[in-house]
Amino acid sequence: MTRSTDVRGLIPVLATPFLADGDLDLPSLARLMEFQVASGVDGVATFGFASEGFTLTAAERAQILRTIVDVAGPDLPIVAGVGATGTRDAIDQTRAAAANGASVAMLLPPYMVKPSPAQMVDFYGAVAAAGGLPIMVQDAPGPTGVNMPTSLLIELSKIDGVDSVKVETQPTAPKVAAVHDGTTDDFLTLGGQNALFLLEEYARGAVGTMPACEFPDLLVPVLRQWAAGEAAAARAAFARLLPLIRFGLQPGIAWSIHKHVLVRRGIIATATVRPPAVDADAASLAWLDDILADLGLV
Repeated sequence: MTRSTDVRGLIPVLATPFLADGDLDLPSLARLMEFQVASGVDGVATFGFASEGFTLTAAERAQILRTIVDVAGPDLPIVAGVGATGTRDAIDQTRAAAANGASVAMLLPPYMVKPSPAQMVDFYGAVAAAGGLPIMVQDAPGPTGVNMPTSLLIELSKIDGVDSVKVETQPTAPKVAAVHDGTTDDFLTLGGQNALFLLEEYARGAVGTMPACEFPDLLVPVLRQWAAGEAAAARAAFARLLPLIRFGLQPGIAWSIHKHVLVRRGIIATATVRPPAVDADAASLAWLDDILADLGLV
C-alpha cells in the first residue's frame, strides 16, 4: 500500500450526492472531491454519519470509493467508515474498503446489542487482525448508544493495528486530553462533531479534525494560523464559522444542510437526501442563506 495512513490534520467527511430520484450522483461526488483537494485538505473520509452511510449498499460503497480514489491522487489518506453490528460483517466491510482503495477504516463499535468492554477489545482486535486496514476507533455515543470510557480507549490503543481514535463524546476537549495523555505518541487522537470544539481539541492534544465537507477552504486558514502560533487570529477566524458549524449539527436535517450549502456553492447538483434523513424546511434554509451571505459564500 502506498496511500498514506497518516490521518493528521483536516480530514473532511464527504457527503454522498444523490440525483433527484435518489440514485448516486458520481459526477457531483467527483466535483466534491476536487473541491477538497483544491482546498488543501490532509485527507478525506467517507461512509461516516455525514455521508449517509447508513443508506448505502455494498455496491454503492465500492462505486463511491473508486470515484474518490480517481480524484484523490496516489497518496492522500482515504478513511472509510465501517458501521457493522457484528464482527464478521465488520471484517468483510473493512476488506471491501481496502480492495476499493481506502487506507484506513473508521470502525464503530457494535451497537445493536451493546457490547461489554471485553467484547469491544475482542471486536477491535479481530477486525484489526483480519480486515487489512489500520483501524480508527469511532467514539460516538450519541448515534450508537455505546459508551467508550477513556480507560477502554487506552486499552484499545494497545491493540496492534488500532492506530487512532475520533472522539465525539461531549465534552470532547477533556476526553481528547485524557486519551492523549494516556496513550503513546504514535496513537493519533482526532475530533469530530463538525469541528465544533476544534481549537480546544487541538490545544489539548488532538492532531486532526473530521468535520463535514462543505467548508474545508474556510478551515484550512484557521488551522494554518493555529500551527503558526497565531492563536488569537485563529480564534477570531474560527468564531466567524460557528454559525455555519452549529447549523450543520441539527439532528435529522444535518445531512440536508450540508448538501444545501454544497448546492449553493456550485459543487453538487442537488440536495437530495435518502430517508430517514429529511430535507430542511424553508425557514431553516432562509436562515442558512443569511449565514452564507455573512460569510461571503453566496
